[in-house]
Amino acid sequence: MSDIPVSAGLPAPMRYALQALIYGLFAAFLGYFSTAPAYRLRGDNEAVVKLSFSHSAQLMQTCRERSEAELAKLAPNMRTKMDCPRERATVAVELDMDGKPLYRIQIPPTGLRKDGAATVYRRLDIPAGQHQFRARLADGPDGAFTFVHEAGVDLAPGEVLIVDFSASGSGFIFTRG
Repeated sequence: MSDIPVSAGLPAPMRYALQALIYGLFAAFLGYFSTAPAYRLRGDNEAVVKLSFSHSAQLMQTCRERSEAELAKLAPNMRTKMDCPRERATVAVELDMDGKPLYRIQIPPTGLRKDGAATVYRRLDIPAGQHQFRARLADGPDGAFTFVHEAGVDLAPGEVLIVDFSASGSGFIFTRG
């Protein structure tokens, strides 16, 4: 094999100048695309509503007490007095803005036995300004809306309204993020 360097044809000052030129072009390329074209997250007069929560609905059936005959048919390690089915109801969520439907969804429970929480995440672009919101949630087997919350909100352009839910608290919570 020969021990001739690859860059033997160019003198050292020329190699360094060519290398500096290539690095300079690459830096200019990165510099341009780091600022242009301009990226806009949302329009000039837009705000955002984020509906985001996880909720375990009510059980589909109430617990019942087993009879002595039923208990006798079960294996000894399965003989519990109470029979409590684990399946939960479907969660229905409605979000209205200014009296018109903004978002509607029915979320079945998660899990193999349909006993897990239902999770909602939705990002909605809306016009900025004064709006009246109404959020409703049904989490029982009858499908009746048990949680209702209304709020008037004035959203500035670029502002985010977060709609959360807490079953242990007052239901829906509207916060600016």
